[in-house]
Amino acid sequence: MRDCFKPKSHNYRVLQTAKIIRCEDKDKLFCEQGFVLWFTGLSGSGKSTIAVEIEKKLLDCGRAVYLLDGDNLRQGLNYDLDFSEKDRNENIRRITEVALLFKNAAFITLVAAISPYRRTREFARNRIGSDHFIEVYVKAPLKECMKRDPKGLYRKVNSGQLENFTGISDPYEEPENPDLLLDTMKLSVYQCVEQVLLQVCRKFF
Repeated sequence: MRDCFKPKSHNYRVLQTAKIIRCEDKDKLFCEQGFVLWFTGLSGSGKSTIAVEIEKKLLDCGRAVYLLDGDNLRQGLNYDLDFSEKDRNENIRRITEVALLFKNAAFITLVAAISPYRRTREFARNRIGSDHFIEVYVKAPLKECMKRDPKGLYRKVNSGQLENFTGISDPYEEPENPDLLLDTMKLSVYQCVEQVLLQVCRKFF
């Protein structure tokens, strides 16, 4: 598996005639192709933790990689959105468009976002392109997520400070056929990272 991520020598050949470099040309220029790893799951399931470790691994191997974290995007790009169904859909639409830009720039793009509705996850896959997309379902029971509660969000829900919370007062539609399922009750973070990288090797290298 590690051979897939050995740094490769860059080909700096001048691309002639085209003023705008096409996505496939960028892939050749950087000796890698852009694609998106989309991590979905309940709050507290482990999406961001796993994505951060994968980002570190890929950076260590000299890969162009960027992590788009749903919580961080909510504070900036999507600060104007609430948690209604309409705004949740818009949140994922915007994240998808940003991920597509990074993918087209030949980045390995990691998206860690709850993305609770199947139709919006399918939109992301279709918009980015199935050949450049892996849906990773990071699975953990709601009770376990509430127990972990790394951001204190479930405590706020229980105290009435938060409404429309995914998994409690708003639905989470589990992926029916994810490209990869990571059961964080059975797998360590290290094992999850290994499984994701193996899947990436099989599909893209």
